[in-house]
Amino acid sequence: MSIHLVGGGWSSESTEVYELFVAEAATRGARVGRDVPRIAVLIVVEDDVPSADYRSEFPGLLAAIGPCEPLVTEVVSSDVFDTRVLSDIDGLLIGGGITPAYFEAIVPLIDQVRLLVADGLPYLGFSAGAMIAADTAILGGYRIGGVEVCPQESSEDLDEVTLAQGLGLVDLAIDVHAAQWGTLTRLIAATEAGLVTGGVAIDENTALVVGEGALAVIGAGSVWRVEPQLDDDSGEIVGVSVGTIGVS
Repeated sequence: MSIHLVGGGWSSESTEVYELFVAEAATRGARVGRDVPRIAVLIVVEDDVPSADYRSEFPGLLAAIGPCEPLVTEVVSSDVFDTRVLSDIDGLLIGGGITPAYFEAIVPLIDQVRLLVADGLPYLGFSAGAMIAADTAILGGYRIGGVEVCPQESSEDLDEVTLAQGLGLVDLAIDVHAAQWGTLTRLIAATEAGLVTGGVAIDENTALVVGEGALAVIGAGSVWRVEPQLDDDSGEIVGVSVGTIGVS
């Protein structure tokens, strides 16, 4: 089973980024004699973000890919999820919206999510759900030390780049909407400043799949890898390297 990190930008034409996740949920469900897998879909709403269209149509998109039962739970910003949303499920999908609101809402679930994923539960993080999957999660912000590092429109209503201890499912920082929102530069700047030890920035309609083998990229865009470059003698960060992980 795998961890699926999607960079946002859902559409009915980008179903390939969810197909493996739904198939893995079906495999897990079959192990307990379930013909139709149960997928928990968690959504946090703040000022109509994510949109009403996303909230109403995204679960149907999953069901159109393969037989599954999306179990949608919505909470409003500042509320938290009850741990019962994780009971008797075959897959977990945490959706998109305002990343700090998602982080606050999933805090009561962190330990249980870690245990379930370690036990083989497939996880899909869409946009915000991908960002909070990291050990050190980037919650937003557009400045570091007062210097702009990405467009303000990508800030998630935060000023300075803000980090938190995330779900801990992957050991690299995650940013999303990379090419579309200009967030790759935020990850580069955060790495160069030593706030994170590198990571990946994922384009929309693109998934990075982390499993037992090599990393895989599915979809229409790129996954950008950012790594710090260290001085051989001092170990201090002297720059960063940026490249892409190829589409599979």
